Amino acid sequence: MNDDIEQRPGSCCQNTGESMEEGRLRSWRDEKTVQELANRLNRIEGQVRGIKRMIEKGVYCDDVLNQISSVQSALNGVAKLLLEKHMRFCIKGQLAAGDDIVIDELMNTIYRMLNK
Repeated sequence: MNDDIEQRPGSCCQNTGESMEEGRLRSWRDEKTVQELANRLNRIEGQVRGIKRMIEKGVYCDDVLNQISSVQSALNGVAKLLLEKHMRFCIKGQLAAGDDIVIDELMNTIYRMLNK
């Protein structure tokens, strides 16, 4: 990760000019947030593996659907946490730097999240 990003947690999304498969910007996240997101995603990964096993074993559809619903809820929790951090640090920093385009990006992201 770029050292400049690590030094400026108040403005976490930065265009580094680097080509990235994940997107055009890199984000700085404090270690606590990274760990919390990783832990949640690890639990979700385990739940998804469990759902696969349930299907392979012929478990009753309603039970599988309940587990799928739990995974969707857990993913929504990850998204909410990431959105909160993005708004508190990345968006705030970009607006302070005069980057008003970030508002359109945020609105599109929120609309996508609400339409699921």
